[in-house]
Amino acid sequence: MKIGFVGLGIMGRPMALNLKAAGHDLFVPDRRSLTAELRAAAKVMGDAAAVAEQSEVVITMVPDTPDVEAALFGPHGVVEGLNKGTLVIDMSSISPIATKDFAGRIGKLGCDYLDAPVSGGEVGAKAATLTIMVGGKEAAFQRALPLFQAMGKNITHVGAEAGAGQVCKVCNQIIVALNIQAVSEALTFARKAGADPAKVRQALLGGFATSRILEVHAERMLNRTFNPGFRVRLHQKDLNLALSAAREMGMALPNTAIAQQMFSAVVAQGGGDLDHSALVQAIELMAGIKP
Repeated sequence: MKIGFVGLGIMGRPMALNLKAAGHDLFVPDRRSLTAELRAAAKVMGDAAAVAEQSEVVITMVPDTPDVEAALFGPHGVVEGLNKGTLVIDMSSISPIATKDFAGRIGKLGCDYLDAPVSGGEVGAKAATLTIMVGGKEAAFQRALPLFQAMGKNITHVGAEAGAGQVCKVCNQIIVALNIQAVSEALTFARKAGADPAKVRQALLGGFATSRILEVHAERMLNRTFNPGFRVRLHQKDLNLALSAAREMGMALPNTAIAQQMFSAVVAQGGGDLDHSALVQAIELMAGIKP
C-alpha cells in the first residue's frame, strides 16, 4: 500500500519504519528533523498535501488536538491533496469530541476516517507491539488491519462511532496515571518510614499489588532514570482531555484531577519533558524528601 505518514517524532518515526519494513511504500513531508534513516526509507514530499496526493492511506501521529487539525485542515494540509476514497487514520491521542468533528469533515470529502490512538510508548513503537484502540466503520477497520498489525499486537475495534478509540485511550491514560501515582506514593511512604523502597518493590512484585507500572515505572523511580518514554506534559494533556470531557458529561473524576495536579507540579518544576514516572518527584516534594 502507499502510506502517507505525518508526524515523525518519538512514536511516529519507528511506527513509519515498521510499515516500510512490512513492505509498504512510505511518503512523508519534508522536515529538518527527518533522520537519514527515514530519508532513505521514504519518498520525501514538500508538504502534507503532497503526501496525501500520493497516498492510499494517510496516518497522522502528532501531539495534540490542534496539531491534528492543523495537519489535516491547515494550509498545505492533508485535505488539500486528499483523493476520494483515501483512508485517513489519526493515531494521535486527542479529544474524542474533536475527533467526531474531524471524521465528519473528512467523510464529506468521500473518505473514511479512523481514530486509532496507541499505548505502549517508544519501546512498543520500536518493537511493533503497540496496543491500538480503533474507532470507525468496520469496513475501514478491516482495510487498515494489516497496517495496524505491522505496528502493534493488541488491536481492538472499540466501536463503529468516530471517537470510540479516543475514549478508550482516555480510559487507558486515567488508569496508567492513577497507577503511577499509587506506586509513587507507596515508594515514597516506604522511604520516609525508613524501609528500603527497592526491597519493598521486590516484595510487592510477588503479591496482589503487582502491576506493569510497579515493574517498569517503579524501577525508573528508584534509578532516577526519567529520560522520556512518555513525557509528563503529554500525560498531563491526556488527563486534561479526560477532565474536559467529564465536565461536558456532568460527571466527576476526583482521583484523575489529583493526578493531573501532580503532573502539573512536575511541569512547574521544569520537568514537563521527563518521563511520566517523574510524578514521584511531586510526591517526594510534598513528603519533604530530597532527590
